[in-house]
Amino acid sequence: MSSTNPSNPPSTSGPTIYFGYGSNLWLHQMRTRCPSSTYLGVARLPNYRWIINDRGYANVVEISPSSQSLSSQPTSQSDYTKEVYGLVYALTPTDESRLDVNEGVPIAYTKEHLPCDFWSCSDSSPVDVGKKPTETKDMLVYIDRNRTTPSEPKEEYIYRMNCGIDDAIAMGLPSEYVEQVMRKFIPAEEKSREKGSKNKGRNREVESKALRQAMHFKDESGVF
Repeated sequence: MSSTNPSNPPSTSGPTIYFGYGSNLWLHQMRTRCPSSTYLGVARLPNYRWIINDRGYANVVEISPSSQSLSSQPTSQSDYTKEVYGLVYALTPTDESRLDVNEGVPIAYTKEHLPCDFWSCSDSSPVDVGKKPTETKDMLVYIDRNRTTPSEPKEEYIYRMNCGIDDAIAMGLPSEYVEQVMRKFIPAEEKSREKGSKNKGRNREVESKALRQAMHFKDESGVF
């Protein structure tokens, strides 16, 4: 059923255009991992659904295409379970190599170039995804086609995803998409954020770990 493009990018002298849909929605994490990257706008990957897989991290799973083009439907009427939204970055070769390490390529994820609807932004102001996309173009997507079973997120990953969700909504990611899709896996707040010194201490521990993971990811799933 795969409709993917070849995993190797087309020959180009320009930067790699990367579609981030998981914790790389967090702008701080991207600045840390890929300091030379440039934020470009918001994109939508049609005919895929967003999950937390059995590693405990975000993944996109290919589904059968709808009979009607998603690009022609008003965003307010979209079934968000059949599309994935993310933020778009331009990567230098060094940035891409650093990101490959953090994503566990080729064990945890493989690299594919998939066509995405793209809303460009030149000044970091929010885009309006209710309008027609600027263009459709192939983008680098990190994808795990082996581990596609929905599961629970790692505890520190909840923290990083919430930071990413906040940034992505500010950039124009539909809040309805977040509520309909992402909140099925990512609670708005960690359960440890309750009153009491013990829980406050636990929350600080989780936050500290999340910041370390944002800087240099260490896999907790045992996959790599």
